[in-house]
Amino acid sequence: MSPPTSDSSEPLDVSSRSVVVAVVASTFFVGFGGGVIFPILPNLGEVLGISAFMVGAILAANRWTRLVANAPAGVLVDRIGTRKPFITGLAIEGVATFGYVIALLASHPSLWFLPDVPEAWFLLARIMWGVGSALVFATAYTITADVSDSGSRGTSMGIVRAGITFGFPAGLVLGGLVSETYGNAEAFVLAAAFAGLASVIAYFVVPETHVENRDASVTPWDLELTLPALTVGLVNFGLYFAYVGVLFSTLVLYLRAEALTISTTVFGYGLAYGAQGTSGLLMAVTVLAGSVFTISGGALSDSVGARVPVLVTFLATSCIGFAVLTLAPSFWYVVTACVLIGAGQGGVGGPLTALLADLTRDDRMGRAMGTNNVLGDVGGGLGPMVAVPFVETIGFEVMYALSAVIPLLAGVVLVAGVYTHTGSLSPTVEESAV
Repeated sequence: MSPPTSDSSEPLDVSSRSVVVAVVASTFFVGFGGGVIFPILPNLGEVLGISAFMVGAILAANRWTRLVANAPAGVLVDRIGTRKPFITGLAIEGVATFGYVIALLASHPSLWFLPDVPEAWFLLARIMWGVGSALVFATAYTITADVSDSGSRGTSMGIVRAGITFGFPAGLVLGGLVSETYGNAEAFVLAAAFAGLASVIAYFVVPETHVENRDASVTPWDLELTLPALTVGLVNFGLYFAYVGVLFSTLVLYLRAEALTISTTVFGYGLAYGAQGTSGLLMAVTVLAGSVFTISGGALSDSVGARVPVLVTFLATSCIGFAVLTLAPSFWYVVTACVLIGAGQGGVGGPLTALLADLTRDDRMGRAMGTNNVLGDVGGGLGPMVAVPFVETIGFEVMYALSAVIPLLAGVVLVAGVYTHTGSLSPTVEESAV
């Protein structure tokens, strides 16, 4: 991959390791806004008069927006580089997070000039988040691919993906615990402040890394439709449908229905949290487990010298997690299931994006990430819209049992696609590199 280049608009020259660290820090802080809404909105929906379908639509709106924004974001990266889209995307996500505050406060008498339609404000904020995150995701992984080689790419991708996902559980904690302790608006304000910090870090540290192709067009349909991009994207689709789409959008409802909440004593102080606080902590545990295994999964694929065996192992882990959740008779079974699902999702992340980079030409990496993100967002966007209404009719156990099958199907797609493209069920990193 090409090293960072020099440009008058860039900060001072920095090492590849510093670039990766800056990307990790920026995506970590901005990620708060992605998680903060999940423990709050499902319960807040009844208070604000928002229907279950509308709650699902709001939670999924950012992903549906990215269906249109991902491809242009990828082409834009291949055309003008990574630095400006990365910083711009972080800034948009910060503004979007503050939009949650407006949604809550629009009914205040002093803000009479704002329409009192919280569902519209939440929806607009999630749409903005989708635009910003399309730019961030397309650039973060492309930057990492640019500054790493095939021998270290799995580790680097794992670290960056961990940075992105570590911010999400921090947001879940903000959404669950801070909202119960101080208030919903306070949780949203804090998340917005950290998003602003992310933009500042990126502006001063992240340089330009990508080869420019100024003759390229920027259109929503300019995707990378090669077999490797479609294979990786379909795996991403299945994982996000089950993980974010089903688990994250229904967990707070499941805990409330089963009366599974945290109530314990620590150092003589009683701690008790309702469904919101408990779901926030459980989702945080899930994503933290995912972040740990994202790093180790990527490093393991580098040390093994092959991505497919590692990917299949972690897809099976995710399947087992959903199976445990289906049969969960107690709170600690739910905890175990969340850890397994998180570990499976995270362990796939680093090797999967590294595999995509291995099989994609440098000058098409932005488009390839756009395709991967489009298919992932279809899964993540479809999931809440299916899961939230369906659990009321088919039940949580059936929904989670069906979700356990999805990682297995993703494994079949992965092996078939890689074999068709390379002629090997488990090609080495060297054999995959283009």
